[in-house]
Amino acid sequence: MSVNKVILVGNLGKDPDLRYTPSGTAVATFSLATTERYKDRDGNKQEKTEWHNIVAWRQLAEICGKYLHKGKQIYIEGKIQNRSYDDRDGNKRYISEVVVDQMQMLGGRDDNQGGGGGAGAGKSSNPGAQSYNKGQDDSSGQQKGGGFEEPEFNPDDEIPF
Repeated sequence: MSVNKVILVGNLGKDPDLRYTPSGTAVATFSLATTERYKDRDGNKQEKTEWHNIVAWRQLAEICGKYLHKGKQIYIEGKIQNRSYDDRDGNKRYISEVVVDQMQMLGGRDDNQGGGGGAGAGKSSNPGAQSYNKGQDDSSGQQKGGGFEEPEFNPDDEIPF
Protein backbone atom coordinates (compact mmCIF):
# COMPACT_ATOMS: atom_id res chain seq x y z
CA MET A 1 0.00 0.00 0.00
CA SER A 2 1.19 3.54 -0.69
CA VAL A 3 -0.14 7.02 -0.05
CA ASN A 4 0.49 10.25 -1.95
CA LYS A 5 -1.37 12.95 0.00
CA VAL A 6 -0.45 16.58 0.59
CA ILE A 7 -2.20 19.04 2.90
CA LEU A 8 -1.09 22.68 2.81
CA VAL A 9 -2.30 25.90 4.38
CA GLY A 10 -0.64 28.97 2.96
CA ASN A 11 -0.92 32.19 1.01
CA LEU A 12 -0.99 32.64 -2.75
CA GLY A 13 2.18 34.18 -4.14
CA LYS A 14 0.42 35.38 -7.30
CA ASP A 15 -3.00 35.40 -8.92
CA PRO A 16 -3.85 32.04 -10.49
CA ASP A 17 -3.04 31.67 -14.18
CA LEU A 18 -6.18 30.14 -15.73
CA ARG A 19 -5.72 28.56 -19.15
CA TYR A 20 -7.46 25.98 -21.28
CA THR A 21 -6.03 22.94 -23.05
CA PRO A 22 -6.73 22.55 -26.80
CA SER A 23 -9.59 20.20 -25.86
CA GLY A 24 -11.13 22.91 -23.63
CA THR A 25 -10.14 21.59 -20.19
CA ALA A 26 -9.49 24.35 -17.63
CA VAL A 27 -6.17 24.34 -15.77
CA ALA A 28 -5.10 26.88 -13.12
CA THR A 29 -1.55 27.23 -11.83
CA PHE A 30 -0.25 29.35 -8.98
CA SER A 31 2.34 29.39 -6.23
CA LEU A 32 1.55 28.88 -2.56
CA ALA A 33 3.82 29.97 0.31
CA THR A 34 3.94 28.15 3.62
CA THR A 35 5.94 29.77 6.40
CA GLU A 36 7.41 28.04 9.42
CA ARG A 37 8.20 30.23 12.41
CA TYR A 38 10.51 29.03 15.16
CA LYS A 39 13.18 30.13 17.62
CA ASP A 40 16.80 29.16 17.04
CA ARG A 41 19.22 27.95 19.73
CA ASP A 42 19.92 31.54 20.77
CA GLY A 43 16.22 32.34 21.18
CA ASN A 44 16.02 34.49 18.05
CA LYS A 45 12.82 34.27 16.01
CA GLN A 46 13.36 32.70 12.60
CA GLU A 47 11.14 32.26 9.55
CA LYS A 48 11.47 29.80 6.72
CA THR A 49 9.19 30.06 3.70
CA GLU A 50 8.67 27.21 1.26
CA TRP A 51 7.12 27.83 -2.17
CA HIS A 52 4.90 25.19 -3.72
CA ASN A 53 3.76 24.93 -7.34
CA ILE A 54 0.01 24.25 -7.39
CA VAL A 55 -2.13 22.91 -10.26
CA ALA A 56 -5.93 22.63 -10.34
CA TRP A 57 -7.95 21.10 -13.17
CA ARG A 58 -11.46 21.43 -14.63
CA GLN A 59 -14.16 23.06 -12.50
CA LEU A 60 -11.84 23.51 -9.53
CA ALA A 61 -9.45 25.40 -11.84
CA GLU A 62 -12.24 27.77 -12.88
CA ILE A 63 -13.18 28.36 -9.23
CA CYS A 64 -9.53 29.12 -8.39
CA GLY A 65 -9.28 31.50 -11.34
CA LYS A 66 -12.43 33.34 -10.32
CA TYR A 67 -12.11 33.58 -6.54
CA LEU A 68 -8.43 33.38 -5.60
CA HIS A 69 -5.97 36.26 -5.66
CA LYS A 70 -2.46 37.05 -4.51
CA GLY A 71 -2.15 36.96 -0.72
CA LYS A 72 -5.33 34.91 -0.17
CA GLN A 73 -4.98 32.20 2.47
CA ILE A 74 -6.21 28.76 1.42
CA TYR A 75 -6.26 25.14 2.56
CA ILE A 76 -5.60 22.53 -0.11
CA GLU A 77 -5.44 18.77 -0.34
CA GLY A 78 -3.90 16.97 -3.26
CA LYS A 79 -1.02 14.80 -4.41
CA ILE A 80 2.60 15.43 -5.37
CA GLN A 81 3.37 15.01 -9.04
CA ASN A 82 6.83 15.13 -10.60
CA ARG A 83 7.22 15.76 -14.31
CA SER A 84 9.74 16.99 -16.83
CA TYR A 85 9.55 19.36 -19.76
CA ASP A 86 11.89 20.96 -22.29
CA ASP A 87 12.49 24.68 -21.84
CA ARG A 88 12.81 27.17 -24.71
CA ASP A 89 16.50 26.38 -25.07
CA GLY A 90 15.82 22.66 -25.34
CA ASN A 91 17.10 21.84 -21.84
CA LYS A 92 15.20 19.20 -19.88
CA ARG A 93 13.68 20.67 -16.70
CA TYR A 94 12.12 18.83 -13.77
CA ILE A 95 9.32 20.18 -11.62
CA SER A 96 7.40 19.01 -8.56
CA GLU A 97 3.88 20.27 -8.14
CA VAL A 98 0.81 19.63 -6.03
CA VAL A 99 -2.25 18.59 -8.03
CA VAL A 100 -5.24 19.81 -6.02
CA ASP A 101 -8.39 17.80 -5.50
CA GLN A 102 -9.83 19.86 -2.64
CA MET A 103 -9.54 23.56 -1.82
CA GLN A 104 -10.96 25.72 0.94
CA MET A 105 -10.66 29.49 1.05
CA LEU A 106 -9.76 30.82 4.48
CA GLY A 107 -10.05 34.29 5.95
CA GLY A 108 -13.07 36.54 6.28
CA ARG A 109 -15.39 38.00 3.68
CA ASP A 110 -13.45 41.25 3.74
CA ASP A 111 -10.11 39.49 3.17
CA ASN A 112 -8.33 41.66 0.55
CA GLN A 113 -10.82 41.61 -2.38
CA GLY A 114 -13.55 39.62 -0.62
CA GLY A 115 -12.55 36.31 -2.18
CA GLY A 116 -13.73 34.34 0.86
CA GLY A 117 -17.46 34.72 0.41
CA GLY A 118 -20.04 34.34 -2.23
CA ALA A 119 -19.77 30.89 -3.75
CA GLY A 120 -21.74 29.04 -1.10
CA ALA A 121 -20.42 25.58 -1.91
CA GLY A 122 -19.35 24.59 1.59
CA LYS A 123 -19.94 25.13 5.29
CA SER A 124 -17.26 25.55 7.90
CA SER A 125 -16.77 26.96 11.38
CA ASN A 126 -15.03 29.86 9.64
CA PRO A 127 -17.79 32.15 8.28
CA GLY A 128 -15.63 33.29 5.35
CA ALA A 129 -14.45 29.83 4.34
CA GLN A 130 -15.73 27.99 1.27
CA SER A 131 -14.90 24.39 0.35
CA TYR A 132 -14.56 22.96 -3.14
CA ASN A 133 -14.05 19.31 -3.99
CA LYS A 134 -13.03 17.84 -7.30
CA GLY A 135 -15.89 15.80 -8.78
CA GLN A 136 -17.95 15.44 -5.62
CA ASP A 137 -21.73 15.54 -6.08
CA ASP A 138 -24.26 16.94 -3.64
CA SER A 139 -27.78 15.59 -3.07
CA SER A 140 -29.27 17.61 -5.95
CA GLY A 141 -26.97 15.87 -8.44
CA GLN A 142 -24.98 19.02 -9.21
CA GLN A 143 -21.26 19.18 -8.63
CA LYS A 144 -20.13 21.11 -5.59
CA GLY A 145 -18.65 24.45 -6.50
CA GLY A 146 -21.11 24.91 -9.36
CA GLY A 147 -23.31 28.00 -9.51
CA PHE A 148 -21.46 31.10 -8.44
CA GLU A 149 -24.41 33.14 -7.24
CA GLU A 150 -24.18 35.32 -4.15
CA PRO A 151 -26.39 33.84 -1.41
CA GLU A 152 -29.18 35.97 0.03
CA PHE A 153 -28.17 38.11 3.00
CA ASN A 154 -28.96 36.45 6.30
CA PRO A 155 -28.22 38.57 9.41
CA ASP A 156 -27.86 35.36 11.45
CA ASP A 157 -24.81 34.45 9.33
CA GLU A 158 -22.87 37.52 10.41
CA ILE A 159 -20.79 37.22 13.57
CA PRO A 160 -20.48 40.55 15.44
CA PHE A 161 -17.06 41.22 16.90
